Amino acid sequence: MGYIQIHIGEMLARNARMYPQSIALVERIPAEQKRFTITWSEFDRRANQFSRVLQEMGIKKGDRVMQLMHNSIDWLVVYFGIVRTGAWVVPLNFRFSSDDILKCAAVAEPQVFIFGEEFREKIEETKDKLGTVKQFVCTGDSTPPFALSYKALMRFADTEPLKVDITLDDPCGLYFTSGTTGQPKPILLTHHNMATACITENIHHFQTKDDIFILIPPLYHTGAKMHWFGSLIVGGTSVILKGVSPECVLEAVSEEKGTIVWLLVPWAQDILMKLDSGALKLADYELSQWRLMHIGAQPVPPSLITHWKSYFPQMAYDTTYGLSESTGPNCVHLGIENTHKVGAIGRPGFNWETRIVDEAGSDVAPGEPGELILRGNGVMQEYYKNPEATAKTLRDGWLYTGDLVREDEEGFIFIVDRKKDVIITGGENVFPVEVENFIHNHPAVRDVAAIGFPDERLGEIVAVVVALIPGRKATEKEILEYCEQLPRYKRPRKVFFGEIPRNPTGKIEKPKLRKLFTGITEAFQIKE
Repeated sequence: MGYIQIHIGEMLARNARMYPQSIALVERIPAEQKRFTITWSEFDRRANQFSRVLQEMGIKKGDRVMQLMHNSIDWLVVYFGIVRTGAWVVPLNFRFSSDDILKCAAVAEPQVFIFGEEFREKIEETKDKLGTVKQFVCTGDSTPPFALSYKALMRFADTEPLKVDITLDDPCGLYFTSGTTGQPKPILLTHHNMATACITENIHHFQTKDDIFILIPPLYHTGAKMHWFGSLIVGGTSVILKGVSPECVLEAVSEEKGTIVWLLVPWAQDILMKLDSGALKLADYELSQWRLMHIGAQPVPPSLITHWKSYFPQMAYDTTYGLSESTGPNCVHLGIENTHKVGAIGRPGFNWETRIVDEAGSDVAPGEPGELILRGNGVMQEYYKNPEATAKTLRDGWLYTGDLVREDEEGFIFIVDRKKDVIITGGENVFPVEVENFIHNHPAVRDVAAIGFPDERLGEIVAVVVALIPGRKATEKEILEYCEQLPRYKRPRKVFFGEIPRNPTGKIEKPKLRKLFTGITEAFQIKE
């Protein structure tokens, strides 16, 4: 299959030319029983309008435009409108505090700030400290006095933006990492990075114009958007689902004839629990066309996929691995033909190369744990305004991920853990993922996280935080006895019960757990 290298703004224009009346996006709001649609032609026209709006405000190539919105059709219209000006899109995590927004803005120095009306209070708290912002634009029905109305601007905007020469080497977006291991870093991605993500995702998951992609995770993050890019490149329809309950997901797949869904581990677990309890019945939904479920953003317990396949034996499954620094997912993926290897993150993705190295950067022996490093066209340009962090992460053309992995005899890569999350107990390294995967098999356990707990004699011991399936019971003693099947040094010594904090992309927030249960804010065995 051949691909013409064009930037994502031109992909949208091409879809509008080829499939003008086909539905590009559906927005479902189950809580309000609302549904909206937009064709490729209308999507393209509105993106052009917003580009012209920004240009009339003085936005030019290389400027930064900040975006703080919940998932919606307008989110993508705004995004592509910014892209077409040649400015950098700076999408923000909608869970960011006012302080987080100020820190990101201090780095990005945006000239325009677009926000949803639901974030009015946060913007009012910060607007006087956002010195570089010349104009605020509010989407929604209620616009504060200090901002311009997105809807009003769009009513009167010209449908054609001024021509901007955009090359694949030009910067496209400034993304802030999810921050699970510390302060979010600003990642500068190019138009070439974005086009690469489109091609890789499409090759891995065989998307066609006939596929219907159910899009659930937040668009500000590279994961959801880059998976959708596999549909964008071929003009396939996508459904933006604003609701993640098991009922919402199955209703969307059934009613919209969805064929591909990307889920996070907790969402898949929630669906399975409802099916197990009988609260959900597959016979109530039309799911025969649902051909692929894939998961990424976190290690996937093999027991989860075994359980999933018991309900959906004919459905294809894939695991995808990536990070914001690699323009999101698919630098490594399992492949839908390799379900016999569930538990691995897979092998190098299309046009990607991997190595596993020790602290000195030398390749480790086969089967030994080491740090995963990557090389490919999705590698970020830099950590913006952070040359020290860039030099530490990008070395000799390789991206150092900070993830510890092993490779088996067939070349499949297995996550061991984050370097900062390794527990060192009595001189032995314990990889939390191994403990977590084992405890996931306990019939009462819904979610689990392993952390290091300070110990005077051993330095630290293994502690686990366990979330139980509603209606199930288990005691600390029962969990500890269950874990006696593990090697002695890997066995948890403490068990806490509670919810597992995860960020919007599903990753366990280990710093929060350590602070909550040990009072320590960092992985204390790491010496910088």
